[in-house]
Amino acid sequence: MEKHHTDYDAIVVGSGPNGLAAAILLQQQGLSVLLLEGKNELGGGLRTKELTLPGYLHDVCSAVHPMAAASPFFETLPLHQHGLEYIYPDIAAAHPFDDGTVALLKHSVQRTAALLGRDKDTYLKLMQPLVNIWPGIADDVLAPLHFPKHPLDMARFGLNALTSATHLAKRFKTEAAKGLFGGMAAHSIQPLSNIATSAIALVLMANGHLKGWPIPKGGSKNIAAALAGYFTSIGGEIQTNTYITSLNQLPSAKTVLFDITPKQLLTIAGHKFSNIYKWQLERYRYGMGVFKVDWALNDIIPFKATEAGQAGTIHIGGTFKEIVNSEKRSGNGLHTDNPFVLLTQPSVFDKTRAPEGKHTAWAYCHVPNGSVKDMTEIIEKQIERFAPGFRERIIGRHTFNTQQLEKYNPNYVGGDINGGIIDIGQLFTRPALRRSPYRTSAKGIYICSSATPPGGGVHGMCGYHAGKQALKDIFGIKL
Repeated sequence: MEKHHTDYDAIVVGSGPNGLAAAILLQQQGLSVLLLEGKNELGGGLRTKELTLPGYLHDVCSAVHPMAAASPFFETLPLHQHGLEYIYPDIAAAHPFDDGTVALLKHSVQRTAALLGRDKDTYLKLMQPLVNIWPGIADDVLAPLHFPKHPLDMARFGLNALTSATHLAKRFKTEAAKGLFGGMAAHSIQPLSNIATSAIALVLMANGHLKGWPIPKGGSKNIAAALAGYFTSIGGEIQTNTYITSLNQLPSAKTVLFDITPKQLLTIAGHKFSNIYKWQLERYRYGMGVFKVDWALNDIIPFKATEAGQAGTIHIGGTFKEIVNSEKRSGNGLHTDNPFVLLTQPSVFDKTRAPEGKHTAWAYCHVPNGSVKDMTEIIEKQIERFAPGFRERIIGRHTFNTQQLEKYNPNYVGGDINGGIIDIGQLFTRPALRRSPYRTSAKGIYICSSATPPGGGVHGMCGYHAGKQALKDIFGIKL
């Protein structure tokens, strides 16, 4: 791309939720901002396509969005004015068991607890205080390490959040409560014996009780479209089909923010960095990958527990012990025949996703980073276990292994959808140990992807905090 004769105040490379958030924040301050995207459409992990058959709309990456609806930054934006409509299933998540029973995450803490039998009081004691304090601590939890606004509430959250899921699950007596909690913790995409795996479970459950786990009407692409629509409405400029591999391709600007992971950042700008910063980025660790399947179905999935089919998200994995074992094997570079499977049927709630009377389903399981093993048969067998007759309803399928996912979105290194493992070693120091994780060692160059705090998920907070840092450093604007 030839040099533009006009300069920009800021350029953002990559249009995932974090790139969009950073671009919006900078543009809101009256700066001139250019957002560049390598593909022909925006969104990063927020894209929706006919992957199986014509008329069947599948979310290519993320599908259910508890953190998008709960994002402290996205909440401030008029995204509904730009076509974003969330659909909230009554049951946020379901966890079916072999005997036909099911544990449910409902909007009400009380109703969720009431279904857990002997664990009712334990669940209430764990979740009700967190639900009460979450609105006050959300900004601090979804941020880099700093002194919080509500230190006592943060300490209360931290006491449970920083433990391993295997440790916290010991509080529960029933398989229902343990399984429900284990499925939530498995969203951390790492062995559940790791420190701080309870954090993701607690945050997802609290947001399920406060906001629900919504799906965007028409597909995840509509979150990206609404963010981009708002960005251009306030004067932002977008350029697609511009894949950046070198700083020389960029127009001149006072600052550049990259919504990419350390691997790509080193390729593009490594020559500008100090030796120690380069060394830190080279040591950055990526976690497990995912194997993903999309199905076109001629009817809804026939779960033994009918309520499972009414949930926005279904956790397929059986008992807590099974989930622990499958995540441990994947974390150790091994495949498993009984993987934990994340499953959703968006067409049950959103009729725009499939032809009349037909359905779509979306699922993935965790696999070793870089795996090319076809897990389709294994995933379908796991679903069939809780929904006999599922396979008979399949009329089309599409699969992604880890390498195909990375080719589709280079931020998914080895199929890692979190932009790097979020274990205790990289929870606060992603991508490097620095006073600000968003600053690189080169003045004016920032990283704003999920490889920075608070990590993976569609919340835009990595981009928001990186944008805030650039505003302060480069433009003297303190928010």
